Amino acid sequence: MRLSRRGLILGGSAMLAGCASAKAPLTTAAITPPVVTIAPAPVLQAASATPPPLDPRGHVRKELMERAMTALDVHHQKIPLRDRMYLVDFKKYSGEERLYEVDLIAGEVKVLRTCHGRGSDPRHSGYAERFSNTPDSNMSSVGAYATAGANWGRQQGPNVLLDGLEYSNDKARERAIIIHGADYADPDFLAREGKLGRSYGCFSVAHTDLPGLRERMGEGRLLFAWA
Repeated sequence: MRLSRRGLILGGSAMLAGCASAKAPLTTAAITPPVVTIAPAPVLQAASATPPPLDPRGHVRKELMERAMTALDVHHQKIPLRDRMYLVDFKKYSGEERLYEVDLIAGEVKVLRTCHGRGSDPRHSGYAERFSNTPDSNMSSVGAYATAGANWGRQQGPNVLLDGLEYSNDKARERAIIIHGADYADPDFLAREGKLGRSYGCFSVAHTDLPGLRERMGEGRLLFAWA
């Protein structure tokens, strides 16, 4: 007799059931899952967001530094470069280092010498006593300037142009107030006279200092002079 496909399926199921019931019941043992050890992720030290201290050796007078930092913000549209700035402390004697190149990234400060105008020091005492923005006053002007790039003039030779940004110095271009080298700012003049000579209002520097200064100042950096 032939069995149908349904009978084979049912008969097979019955046979399997009988086999299962004939054996001893299976004991299900507790299966311990394998222990997986996950090593902790390495702790990455976040890079410090704190910049190095500004002027760690304390070269610059605190008030001058604070005023310069404020000027950077006030005149940010005219001073796009924030890697360096230049400060002049006209409270100091002309024989002292009073022109500061401040590295705003590394915090370091380089010191140089610069002159003031003869009209600011009529007695040639070595101290600037008064300041003016008036043409032909031969006085130094205080306030914020933007460096306007390297230039060459027939009288002074290589120089750096300046644009005055405040009412106290906005005639800098008209007065030809620039940074240039001068014999009366050289070390031998200082050694002989004990102070630097006087300019017509320009920030004159030693001939040996000018080339590097001219290159580093470039265009679009702050020069801030105060007394």
